[in-house]
Amino acid sequence: MKKVILVKNGEIVLKGLNRSTFEDILIKNMRRRLAPLGTFTFRKSQSTIVAEPDSDDIDFDEAVERISRVFGIVGFSVAAVCDKNIDDIKRTALEFLGDDLRNVRTFKVNGKRSDKKFPMTSPEIAAEVGAHILSNIHPLKVDVHAPELTVTVEIRDQVLIHGNQRKGAGGLPIGSSGKACLLLSGGIDSPVAGYMMSKRGLMLDAVHFVSPPYTSKRAELKVHALAKLVSRYSGRIKLYVVPFTEIQEAIKDYCPEDMFTLIMRRHMMRIAQQIAENDGCKALITGESLGQVASQTIDSLQCTNAVAEIPVFRPLIGMDKDEIIEIARRIDTFETSLQPYEDCCTVFTPKHPKTRATAAMLEEAETMFDFAPLLERAVKEARYTYIEA
Repeated sequence: MKKVILVKNGEIVLKGLNRSTFEDILIKNMRRRLAPLGTFTFRKSQSTIVAEPDSDDIDFDEAVERISRVFGIVGFSVAAVCDKNIDDIKRTALEFLGDDLRNVRTFKVNGKRSDKKFPMTSPEIAAEVGAHILSNIHPLKVDVHAPELTVTVEIRDQVLIHGNQRKGAGGLPIGSSGKACLLLSGGIDSPVAGYMMSKRGLMLDAVHFVSPPYTSKRAELKVHALAKLVSRYSGRIKLYVVPFTEIQEAIKDYCPEDMFTLIMRRHMMRIAQQIAENDGCKALITGESLGQVASQTIDSLQCTNAVAEIPVFRPLIGMDKDEIIEIARRIDTFETSLQPYEDCCTVFTPKHPKTRATAAMLEEAETMFDFAPLLERAVKEARYTYIEA
């Protein structure tokens, strides 16, 4: 039985004259996500995109799973294709949706006849197919108001038969909003932040800071694993790993202990911003949540923002930990984030971090050592790899 995937556009339908541009980006993303499985042909039809495999040996279940994680899709259905005669339509509807129909108590059939040359009207198609289902599956009742399963028969250039629509990932197609750089730690928050901003159409680069021997290789591999999990939604991520040991040791040796975390964060922002600008990113993304830790008070965030010359997106800023964990579980990053391999943010953590510092105070503290050569070297020595699920 030949099957296709019917994709329903999300916010794209609101884009007016730019709609076709967004649709083309979405198709490009779907084609790239499905490429490891084989080739597909894509056709636009009103607010629907039809994805049809070019061969019969494609893993269709895996294709459906991949489509479910593509941003820009509000919903999708797997549809069976059949010939334009009512006997074939009835046979295919029963064969394709029989198992689903046996697991519900109520159903209805919707007929949609776009091809007006087909000899039956939409209500006649629905009545004929519904009667055939009722005569073959017992017990089953028709409920036209709130059925558990809706069987849809669409008469287009070909006949498409499908059941209930499944929920898509929503959002905007990756790349339609530009590119940003995610500061990716090994914690719970930053992978969620990356997921949320990629859902708004951003391509992702990512920056991770390492401080050997204070951080282990396992901590770095953990971040690679997190990036791969996020890439199931965001597409390919260019992950930079930045050596940070010298900078942290200099902060420890020359700066006030209570300001260590804030100075460290400011240097991270400076490095990430330089890498972002070198790579064409227009913004930074962090996983900060207001008040969660000392470096995320409103005063501390103001001090961090003071060194940023490009926008800093903080999608988690108003969320509590339970809300963040709920998303982390849904995108399957939570368990990996819990692995006990700490990143450099936990190195030399002060016992009593300052929570009400000002940018002027931090600027003065940073003059105690010339950090510029270390920052420049960190950017230069950063290594990158492409990560894709």
